[in-house]
Amino acid sequence: MFEVKQAAAIAPSNAAAYQEEILPKVSRTFALTIPQLPPALRHVVANAYLLCRIADTIEDEPALSAEQKGQYEAAFVEAVTGRIDAQAFASEVAARLSDATSESERELVARLPLVLEVTQSFNTAQRAAIIECLQVMSQGMHEFQRVVGLQGLATLKDMDRYCYVVAGVVGEMLTRLLVDFEPELVPQYKTLMRLAVSFGQGLQMTNILKDQWEDRSHGVCWLPQDVFARHGVTLQDLRAGQQDAHYAQAMTELIGVAHAHLCDAVEYSLIVPARHAGFRRFCLWSIGLAVLTLRNLQDRLDFSSGTQVKVSRAAVAQTIGLTRLTDKFDPAVRWLFAAAARKLPLTPLAPEWGEPPRTLHAWPRRRRSYYGGVAPGRNTKDVSTL
Repeated sequence: MFEVKQAAAIAPSNAAAYQEEILPKVSRTFALTIPQLPPALRHVVANAYLLCRIADTIEDEPALSAEQKGQYEAAFVEAVTGRIDAQAFASEVAARLSDATSESERELVARLPLVLEVTQSFNTAQRAAIIECLQVMSQGMHEFQRVVGLQGLATLKDMDRYCYVVAGVVGEMLTRLLVDFEPELVPQYKTLMRLAVSFGQGLQMTNILKDQWEDRSHGVCWLPQDVFARHGVTLQDLRAGQQDAHYAQAMTELIGVAHAHLCDAVEYSLIVPARHAGFRRFCLWSIGLAVLTLRNLQDRLDFSSGTQVKVSRAAVAQTIGLTRLTDKFDPAVRWLFAAAARKLPLTPLAPEWGEPPRTLHAWPRRRRSYYGGVAPGRNTKDVSTL
C-alpha cells in the first residue's frame, strides 16, 4: 500500500510555520489554550494535538468502512514512526476523504509530512509519549467504532473506557510531556497520571453529553445504556425534542459524574507549580468551559442541538479574565470553580475511581489508581510503559 521509507525532509521553519497556521483552522479551543503554554511545551503539545486530530479524522470519515479505518489507523502509526512513507500515506488517505470532513482537516491529513517534520525535532521522551498515545488512541477508537450504534454503549464502564482511549490517554501523554519539561514534578508523577485520566474523562463526558444529538444524526451514541435503563429510558428510542423526566434524571446523573471528574481536573492543575501559570491556564480554561457547558446542559435538559448549550463568547471571555486573575493562587482557583459549579449535581464516582467526590472547595488529595492501577482497556504490561 505504502512505500516503506521516509519522506523527504522539509525545512523545520516551514514546518513550524505550517503548524501555527493550521492549528486555529482545526480547533478554536486549542488554538486559544495551547499558546498559554511555555514555549518549550507549546510546540510539542500543538504537534501532538494535530497528530491526534488526524487519527480522529480518519475514524470520523463516513466514506471509509470499518475495515478501511482500521487499516489506515494502523498505517498512520507506521507513518508517524517512520516505518512507511508518510507522503504516500497522506496522499492516499487525503484522496479518500469526503466533503463530510472539513477542508482544513483534509488539508491537515495531506500535509502530514510537514507535521512530522516538527515531531522529528523533539527529544526521545517527547516522541515516545506522542507515539504511545497515538497507538492506544488509534486502536481503541477503531475497536469502539466497530460496535457503537444508536443503542449506545452497554455500561458506564464502557463509556469510561471509550473516554480513556480518546481523552484519558491524551491526559497521560500531556503529563509525560509536562514532567519531561519540569523534572521537579517527578515525585508527583503517579498522582498526576491517575488524575490525568479523570481529567480527560470529565472533558470527554461533557462533549459526549453536549454533542449527543449530532452524534445520533451520524448513527452513533456514546451514552451508557445501563444508566438510562435504570431511569426507564431506552437509548435506541430517543428522539431530539421528545425527552421526558426520566431522560432528565439520567442526564442529571451523568452531568454529576462529569462534574466529579472535573473536580479531579482542578486538583491536577493545582499540583503544577504556580510559577508555571501558563500551563495552569491551559488546564483551567478547558475545565472552566466544561463547567459552563455542564451548567447550560443542566439548565436546558430538553435541548435538541449542541448549539443550544454552547458556551457564549462573553462567558468564554469572562472565564479567561477571571482565570488570569486567580491562576497563581490555589484558594482563589478553588473558590472560582466552586462558584461556577455550585448549582451542578455531584454524582459519587464508582469505587474504582477512589473516594466519593466532594465539592470544589475541598476534595481528597490522593485517590486510588484508576481500575486498581490498570488503565481501562489496557493490560498490566501496558501500564509498565507509562
